[in-house]
Amino acid sequence: MTDAAALPGQPRGGVLSGPATERAVNVLAPNASAMTLDGTNTWIVAEPDSDLAVVIDPGPLDDGHLRNVLDTAEKAGKRIALTLLTHGHPDHAEGAVRFAELTGTRVRALDPALRLGDEGLAAGDVVTTGGLELRVVPTPGHTADSLSFHLPADRAVLTGDTVLGRGTTLVAHPDGRLGDYLDSLRRLRALTVDDGVRTVLPGHGPVLDDAQGAVEFYLAHRAHRLAQVETAVENGHRAPAEVVAHVYADVDRSLWPAAELSVRAQLDYLSEHGLI
Repeated sequence: MTDAAALPGQPRGGVLSGPATERAVNVLAPNASAMTLDGTNTWIVAEPDSDLAVVIDPGPLDDGHLRNVLDTAEKAGKRIALTLLTHGHPDHAEGAVRFAELTGTRVRALDPALRLGDEGLAAGDVVTTGGLELRVVPTPGHTADSLSFHLPADRAVLTGDTVLGRGTTLVAHPDGRLGDYLDSLRRLRALTVDDGVRTVLPGHGPVLDDAQGAVEFYLAHRAHRLAQVETAVENGHRAPAEVVAHVYADVDRSLWPAAELSVRAQLDYLSEHGLI
């Protein structure tokens, strides 16, 4: 058995739901799958001495899960004051409208179509609720509307699907773009180097205790896959499905449709840069 500390990002073992840092608690949604890993992580974030909390990614439209999030906050003496979305994929955002009904909160997101209320989210915004400070970090690439949230007090960053707690994520072509994704990973790496971020609180999978190691692994993995795709094209495998069969031969076939999205994004990137 591989020691978790030896894996990229040092993923924590044990139960996924529950407290992760001094200010962040995870409530795991019951939607486990090959794409969502153990399920969607719904984060309740609050200052320890405040009665107000922020929820990030309510998750799927599952009333039991949404009420569990609300109950978890109430048992901790917190009232949900605001809902934030990292991006619009249904496993993160589908339950947002119902959750807003249950809590009476606004929903803030980058995409106007996902918002409830007048306020959105943009690069450089600082969300302050009950003394909590969350800094909005644009991290497009997985999707065009992907955001991360820097939690300075815990030296943590909530990454949605930009960095996962296990494995790697997909670039959801055509909405997601590889060039944007690589820039986003570099932006996250800068947080680890310049701002002391140590912990990744991902949208799926376990908490990562080595944020810099996780991001550097992601960058190296992307460079390796990109080189493999370029070589496959040079060897005559030009159709995306052919490239997937060649490059992702060791990956479970159930994941090949997702892999094809990433391959299409990689082919676009290589073409844009004159490499194929």
